Amino acid sequence: MRTLRLCYQVATDAFDRFNADDGWAIASHIALSALMSLFPFLILVAALAPYFGTAGLANEVAQILLEAWPTQVATPLAKEVQNVLGTARGDVLTIGVLLAIFFASSGIESLRIGLNRAYGVAETRSWWLLRLEAIGYVIVAAIGLLVLAFLVVLAPLIFATAVIYAPWLSPLWAMFNFLRLATAATVFIAALFIVHKWLPAGHRPLSQILPGIIVTLVLWLLAGELFGDYLSGFAYTYVSYYAGLASVMMALVFLYLTSSIFIYGAELNTVINKLREEKAQLVQPAE
Repeated sequence: MRTLRLCYQVATDAFDRFNADDGWAIASHIALSALMSLFPFLILVAALAPYFGTAGLANEVAQILLEAWPTQVATPLAKEVQNVLGTARGDVLTIGVLLAIFFASSGIESLRIGLNRAYGVAETRSWWLLRLEAIGYVIVAAIGLLVLAFLVVLAPLIFATAVIYAPWLSPLWAMFNFLRLATAATVFIAALFIVHKWLPAGHRPLSQILPGIIVTLVLWLLAGELFGDYLSGFAYTYVSYYAGLASVMMALVFLYLTSSIFIYGAELNTVINKLREEKAQLVQPAE
């Protein structure tokens, strides 16, 4: 019972900090920046994809990114993504692609602002250094996703070849149905660890960021399921209110929800770490 009261106290304290740190406004900023960064990022991916053998990998990357989104949000947005990737020229690294990198890095900067506020730290690094770091994250993410997409595409071919020489492997084909979902989950989990540990100012060991990451993942799963159920019954309201912008608004609301959870996870880490410090101070005199 004491543990439940402590968990409740930690959760409510984190929510109070979330409100005090303007979490709703920051989540709105992150959601809008993420939506605005998505298409420039995919333009960069389309530009790099031919260097990995085929421009079709850009479509696979888009599918991986949208795999964890509710179907009602991902399906209409995927059509717009296909339009962007269908017209983007992947063989020319021009000023347009450089601008795409810059705009995509703005999404990284919005995450940095939110995490710095949640962890209660002040940024002392130069703005140009932070922007270069954000651009580096964008490029590494684009290349990493292309490599993962290449493996997702290549894995069934390797398995089909293996079955020719070892037919007894054939029943295992069903496990490849989960390959894309597992890849998407790996991408999001790795991204959470990276942004919590290295993006904000200061240094935090894994033990200080793990609780918030776990809570974020659990709440993301619940929020995605509930939001998908809501849209399955009330998606027509978005169409009535926003007409042709309905798909964009659904994506924006979903991103706002997930951004709020992301910031809350960081606030939760801060509350837990403060409790640990207070407990350590109480124990230290007794020793």
